[in-house]
Amino acid sequence: MRPDKTSAFLRCLRGKTDAELQAVAAAMTNAAAVYGQPHLHVGRGLRDLGRGFYESRVTRDLRLVFSVKGDALVFDFAGNHDGVRAYLRNRR
Repeated sequence: MRPDKTSAFLRCLRGKTDAELQAVAAAMTNAAAVYGQPHLHVGRGLRDLGRGFYESRVTRDLRLVFSVKGDALVFDFAGNHDGVRAYLRNRR
């Protein structure tokens, strides 16, 4: 699997520090490496959110939401827990 980003995802990352952006890149690479191996998901902070969406935890306050399209993990949102809940509500 390969990580991919949408323009909405890139907008979510505006204003993040270099350290946060490096952590996001590492989380995306991690997610791509272990996706499809459920026994590794918990240890790497991956979680199935339902309706085809998954979450990758970067830090306690930063989570990435992605979906699977072909051979790519398409990252579409970055935010905190409440932001993820709002994002999913708007995707129904």
